[in-house]
Amino acid sequence: MTARQRQQRRRRHGRGGGGLGVAATIALVGLLIAGAVGGGWVLSVASSAPTFAELERKNPGSTSVIYASDGSRLGFVQSDELRQPIKFEEMPKDVQNATIAIEDESFRDHSGVDVGAIVRAGIRNVSAGGTVEGGSTITQQLARTLYIEDPERNIERKIREARIALEIEQERSKDWILREYLNAVPYGTVNGRTALGIEAASEVFFGKKASELELSEAALLAGLPQAPSQYNPFQNPRAAIARRGDVLRAMANNDYITEDEADEAQASELEVEANDKFTSKREPYFFDYVQQSLIDTYGVQTLRRGGLKVYTTIDPEMETAGTDAIAGVLNQPGDPSSALVTIDTDNGAIRSMASSGSYDERTFSLAAQGHRQPGSAFKTMVLAAAIREGIDPDSTYYTSRSPIQLDIGEAEPWEVETYSGSSGGNMSVTQATLKSDNSVYAQLIKDIGPEKVKETAELLGITTKLNGYYAEGLGGLELGVSPLEIANAYATLANGGVRHKPHGIERVVFPDGDAEEFGDSGGERVMTDGEAYEVTKILEQNVLSGTGGNADIGCPDGTAGKTGTTDEFKDAWFVGYTPSLATSVWMGYPDDDQLMTSVHGQQVAGGTFPAEIWGNYMAVVAPECETFPTPTESASLESFDGENTIDESDETIETATEADEEKREDAEADSGPDPDQTFYDESRDRDSGGGPPANGPQDNVGPVEGNDFDARGF
Repeated sequence: MTARQRQQRRRRHGRGGGGLGVAATIALVGLLIAGAVGGGWVLSVASSAPTFAELERKNPGSTSVIYASDGSRLGFVQSDELRQPIKFEEMPKDVQNATIAIEDESFRDHSGVDVGAIVRAGIRNVSAGGTVEGGSTITQQLARTLYIEDPERNIERKIREARIALEIEQERSKDWILREYLNAVPYGTVNGRTALGIEAASEVFFGKKASELELSEAALLAGLPQAPSQYNPFQNPRAAIARRGDVLRAMANNDYITEDEADEAQASELEVEANDKFTSKREPYFFDYVQQSLIDTYGVQTLRRGGLKVYTTIDPEMETAGTDAIAGVLNQPGDPSSALVTIDTDNGAIRSMASSGSYDERTFSLAAQGHRQPGSAFKTMVLAAAIREGIDPDSTYYTSRSPIQLDIGEAEPWEVETYSGSSGGNMSVTQATLKSDNSVYAQLIKDIGPEKVKETAELLGITTKLNGYYAEGLGGLELGVSPLEIANAYATLANGGVRHKPHGIERVVFPDGDAEEFGDSGGERVMTDGEAYEVTKILEQNVLSGTGGNADIGCPDGTAGKTGTTDEFKDAWFVGYTPSLATSVWMGYPDDDQLMTSVHGQQVAGGTFPAEIWGNYMAVVAPECETFPTPTESASLESFDGENTIDESDETIETATEADEEKREDAEADSGPDPDQTFYDESRDRDSGGGPPANGPQDNVGPVEGNDFDARGF
């Protein structure tokens, strides 16, 4: 039987009441509902309700989705309601027909209210002594779902519902009404989340798109809205199968399918499939970082309401390369953890945020939340501060002595030792950087002042609290730093002294189509490009001939970086950059009591595994060599005459003793596997005074502040 023949048959049976006017229909509905209460009162209630044009639709927007930079989906933001609206043409005919057959077989004929259905429902309810049939049309259910806020089930609400339904039918097509209904009606709750709409229901119950549903599956879903809990196939499979049979018989009775098709579909297995589509997430640490950023920007309720499309900066290929680089080096049971962050130097966009280990085992993000002591990776802040003060690192000399005691105006002098405990003799600041000499850097900090170091670090992008202690310049921070923030500080140097705020969100599209951009805001210049270039030139040398040799990717004019190792080998770092990308690599045990004194048979310094991970990774994500651009203005530098400096031509300059050289060579031989690596990081400071010890009061592996999405059930 054709659709036209079905329509003619329904009209012959008198279903619908489409010929009644709006006012007459409302009055009749009201009288039937109220049991012959005055028609004037019914019309009064109806007329007091806002018109369809005046109503504000409830927001049934889709569940918020987070996307990677290539447009692929990272995951859905957690919510109590799951929604994925689709187009009408994506809704299979079996879904449409099954819904009409079981919910409102006169849908194509009536004008919004089916008076005959109301009468039949009333008779059945009276006979049963309770409500067993509703009588509401699909249009009335849509009005209730999308436009009526009043939760009370009373006569007034039913009258307003009828009024709105009649107006919807006058303003919208049947296909529009059916589409909106199928995108909004609740199909049931699974694992605490309610599926609203046919697409979400199809994914939740069958793990497939609605367009892929078989007849038996479409019939099962169509039967759920009447009583989602009662017919939930996970909880009550027998009831669900019986309800599916009701739907299939209704479809056959209305000639949508044959009796044989109904029998075949009913004989099929239930085949519901629990799945994690709405709960699983790719790149989970970055996903959580973005989710927290959304909460910080818009609040929890905006996320709960849903409908957001969030486009992020993460590059899935770079993320995979980061994970592979870590796994390729730390590939044995019991190996330490590692985290890697890459930032686009041009705009602060986070391109990768990779970690070792499993998110199922540890949801805490070492890359974004972990705060560990940076060791000599923080000496770059001292170097930048000195250059900002006009100090020429090539012609400013100090004598490396170990131990060295410096008077800092406290009861006890500040005592610092070099990595090997040996004296290094006379050297320039540049040479001290390549050797990562603590003694020289301690004297430099004393001469320029720890407040200058603090100021420069904050300008470059360090956001964790700094106190201006002397030991901070050697990496002794109260709270440590995260791989994310130190990568951003180095990105400022790579970008010629222009700092950008690191961001993981590129654009947010709201349910109404409006969008907010989070991309490049222009940045802030915090030092001249000439000053930044001077720092970069020295860090380039550090990769070529200093402590960072394992990070060499074969780009001599386009790779710069610095190592860092903390006391007793608790933490090891390599932080470096090309003109386009700044990457930090941290390595250590989450339990900061465990030391890296024997990993693959060796002690772990920043120039060993972290530099190797960095080099392997950057060789993949930055295969084309770039050259750091020549600055627009040269830095104005001159030899510095400080309290602790020496004159390069002074014949009294101390040199390292033969015993010192032997101690240094022994220390270098014990530090790593590369016999050609002349120097290893010497940031394991032995100091006193000047604030907390160089490795801080403790290694803080927990977040500085808790995450709202954890505390609030996200």
